[in-house]
Amino acid sequence: MKKRLVSLLSAAAVLTGILFTAGCGKVSGENGKLDPQNPTVIEVWHYYNGPQKMAFDALVTEFNESVGMEKGIVVETVGQGNVSELTEKVIDAANKKVGAGDIPEIFAAYADTAYQIDQMGLVADISPYLTEAELNEYIPGYIDEGRIGDGSGLKIFPTAKSTEIFMLNKTDWDAFAAATGASLDSLKTMEGLVKTAEAYYNWTDSLTAEPDDGKAFFGRDAMANYFIIGCKQLGMEIFAVNNGKVTLNLDEEVLRKLWDNYYVPFINGYYTAIGKFRSDDAKTGDLIALVGSTSGAAYFPSHVVLGDTDTYPIEALALPAPQFEGGEAYAVQQGAGMVVSKSDEKKERASLEFLKWFTQEDRNIAFSIESGYLPVKKAANDSARLEQALDKLEQTAVTANLKISMSVAVDTVNKNQMYTNKAFENGTSARAVLENSLSDKSKADRAQVLSLIEAGSSHDEAVAVYNTDENFQLWLTSFRETLQETV
Repeated sequence: MKKRLVSLLSAAAVLTGILFTAGCGKVSGENGKLDPQNPTVIEVWHYYNGPQKMAFDALVTEFNESVGMEKGIVVETVGQGNVSELTEKVIDAANKKVGAGDIPEIFAAYADTAYQIDQMGLVADISPYLTEAELNEYIPGYIDEGRIGDGSGLKIFPTAKSTEIFMLNKTDWDAFAAATGASLDSLKTMEGLVKTAEAYYNWTDSLTAEPDDGKAFFGRDAMANYFIIGCKQLGMEIFAVNNGKVTLNLDEEVLRKLWDNYYVPFINGYYTAIGKFRSDDAKTGDLIALVGSTSGAAYFPSHVVLGDTDTYPIEALALPAPQFEGGEAYAVQQGAGMVVSKSDEKKERASLEFLKWFTQEDRNIAFSIESGYLPVKKAANDSARLEQALDKLEQTAVTANLKISMSVAVDTVNKNQMYTNKAFENGTSARAVLENSLSDKSKADRAQVLSLIEAGSSHDEAVAVYNTDENFQLWLTSFRETLQETV
């Protein structure tokens, strides 16, 4: 018995040694060793355009001429248009569609796309290439987002993230506040925002002889975020995901609160959505406040253009995105990460060498300030460091917007629980339902309200036709059915 026990323990020790060596090999580089004399070529597909692409390409060149040359890695980048175009090309490549290229070693992707490719067995688990100490350098929520599918493997490497902030045309706000006593404190909550937007509509209406021609105050870019984060603040996870399987939570009381704080002010004319982005509406003076991504803050206008010739300069102000009164402190976490395709250990290792280099603090800060994204490491999410880096850039309206928005964004990351739902099958389609369902209805019913006003109804009479419990129930039923069919 003793001999048998000793044999079993010895075998276990050998097996443990083999497993430990294999794991350490991926971290240390003992296996799949890179060779400067025979460089490993890594292709990266991304969706960066404009300043983002310039910043990314510059860093790739720096890598190739330094660490890449030293270790034997050559990174080649291919821009694939916008996010939708990139996603389509990645899926075509994964499916080996005729005319599609081979799937690259690295591609930028949101969690839903990464999950879809992972289900095909084409995504590498990159956790063996990272030590616990390295993982702990990153903001935990960003790492958690990358753990998709079954098990706890890491499938998405965080490279640049964003959250939402509130951008305000301070010039027009100051005139409104001076006339009405409005306070910025009212913009801290969703409920306060609605009241302020109503007051702004009534004030602008009073400035003209025509009745019922007040201006909208506010708009938002991503309705899906409104649902996902709004529900989370109110104690409900609309998409509860476990190992890729989703459970829908569609509590009527929570959804009614979302309705009351978006649909109702929208049909009243207090909110609006006209252009492709709300920054477009701020530029034309159709609203003076918006909630949008930090990566879009650079596009907030420096002038309002009324008609062909009437233009005036404005000052921008950034504030935290309003949250539901009495709700939990959650903020949206968004931004694509980098996915490493499953291949041989040499290419996977080379991919991780580049990604770890790219996200070193100073380097990631340099990319962030050029592109409007947030760094992904804890140490880099520091307002003072970001401001110092921004001060070194040419001072323009864009850098001024980034400077005011970055400090608010960093504060948001540090003071809130960052959240995005886990990936699941048909997640992209389900998110599209959140994006369009309430938004489309709000626009359609606002158009009907305006038609009634033009036909002689008062503003309140026209709104009362649509602001009913029955109308909410009709939308809720349709919303639930569409989501259930989608997932």
